[in-house]
Amino acid sequence: MYFLNLEKQYQSIKKEIDTAIKKILDSSNFIGGNEVGSFEKEVAKFCGSKYAISLNSGTDALFLALKALGIRSGDEVITTPFTFFATAEAIANTGAKPVFADIKSDTFNISSELVEGLITPRTKAILPVHLFGQVADMESIMKIANKHKIKVIEDAAQSFGAEYKKKKAGAIGDIGCFSFFPSKNLGAYGDGGMAVTNDQKIAATINLLKNHGSSSYDKYKNLVLGTNSRLDTIQAAILRVKLKYINKWNKARIKIAQYYNKHLQGVIGITTPNVDNNIFHQYTIRLHSEQVRNGLREYLQKAKIPTMIYYALPLHLQPAFKYFGNKVGDFPEAEKAAREVLSLPIYPELKRLEMDYIVRNVKNFYERY
Repeated sequence: MYFLNLEKQYQSIKKEIDTAIKKILDSSNFIGGNEVGSFEKEVAKFCGSKYAISLNSGTDALFLALKALGIRSGDEVITTPFTFFATAEAIANTGAKPVFADIKSDTFNISSELVEGLITPRTKAILPVHLFGQVADMESIMKIANKHKIKVIEDAAQSFGAEYKKKKAGAIGDIGCFSFFPSKNLGAYGDGGMAVTNDQKIAATINLLKNHGSSSYDKYKNLVLGTNSRLDTIQAAILRVKLKYINKWNKARIKIAQYYNKHLQGVIGITTPNVDNNIFHQYTIRLHSEQVRNGLREYLQKAKIPTMIYYALPLHLQPAFKYFGNKVGDFPEAEKAAREVLSLPIYPELKRLEMDYIVRNVKNFYERY
């Protein structure tokens, strides 16, 4: 059994993928071109945004979004301590300080109730993460941001296609950032990312920054200091094929999650995830202690069922952020979640027999425990 089986996905669309790649190889146009431009337009339309800027990775999308807003040394950006490292890494790499707000215990997303109390004159943006595919409380976050006239960057790396109050994740704040890392719901065959926005100036700035700050009229005339963050043409072609299937695949993930929820909800000691506004990049349950979580993981491993822990160490306790002076106990909900979460296999091609086997073994562990 696999935690994620990308080979099955490839086999299901092999002819289309192979044709798309061959087209690029035959043209020998590996940077930019119509495939990249078409993919950007298709993502913009899908998300309901005016502009979509393709990039080398989700990390670059976050970093260049921050740079495009003029965020720099001395500024502060409020974000969550319970997510992948890249979220706060991008903030710190601008010279700004990630200011953490603890999470909600039920969604693992940033607690909007805590955000407003962290705003200072140095706060320039709020950066919520739609963790595991579930959209954060964007209505409250946008109200706070508008009240204090600060920007909102959505880290939608794990939520491509999720909806919140009839809006797509990533298209609610000022900028939305996506990752197309292979394991994502919409995944490339390498790195890739995207930023979406309705602001023409922001879009133009990100486009400038992603290509060494060079003028669109003269590539050897560099207007600002930028970087190299182009999406490869082959990846754009692959992603264009996959984009046609994303709604179907997300619906399949939701059905799997509903099946898990139905069969695990009665197990005392397990908290199952919310389905609302969730396209389940991960299916993450919560156990009532670290000892039980680790015991279940070991039991499932012996049954050849792979699991993952996202994330075992909150960002405020990462060695790289030691210089901020955070300590154990600063964000108790994030720390508690790190001790109690466990992600089970979820991908569109997962079979009912496999789901039955997973559920049966989880229940068997609890009966023995």
